[in-house]
Amino acid sequence: MKKLDELFPIGLAFHGHKCPAMPMGLRAGLAAMRTLGVERAQDKELLLESETGKGHAAACFLDGLMTATGCTYGKANVRKLYYNKLAFTLIDARTGRAVRVAVKPDFFEKALASPFVQQRKAGVPPQEIPAEIADPLVERILGLPEAEFLEVGEVRTVEVPKGKGVFEARRCAGCGELTFVNKLRVGTDGELYCIPCSGYPD
Repeated sequence: MKKLDELFPIGLAFHGHKCPAMPMGLRAGLAAMRTLGVERAQDKELLLESETGKGHAAACFLDGLMTATGCTYGKANVRKLYYNKLAFTLIDARTGRAVRVAVKPDFFEKALASPFVQQRKAGVPPQEIPAEIADPLVERILGLPEAEFLEVGEVRTVEVPKGKGVFEARRCAGCGELTFVNKLRVGTDGELYCIPCSGYPD
């Protein structure tokens, strides 16, 4: 398994700014992987169900999870549940073994009262928050014992959804763009159309 000091620079470059939530997700993802005894996903070996949402503080947590686990939207092994919580379930797709990990409420409440979050609430972009505010928070999260901020659940077995990738594509009769057949719709004229050209909902 890749180590925290190897993955943190990768996560930082991927995420784009220094903040406490990304390394929190990075450490949480590594904790889940260690609990399941799995390596970082190269393809679809792992599935990540993130309970983060949008429009809330610390959503950067998900970028840390993706960096740690190797689960990405491009591999189609990330599902976002939009519960607006800093929690997730990691599933070993080969065995169905799964574990849920959450940030402890007491720790998260203190994090939301930090000078970093106060700056964000005042409208300061994360990349413009002074290093003397951001760096100590990030360093603390990187060095903190897991038990102080993470709740790691019991390993359980879940049913893993089965499915194969679609390789057949056709041209849309409207725009002419190649579209995979599972997202083509039959128009009133009997021709095949992509979702935007069809006028049908997804």
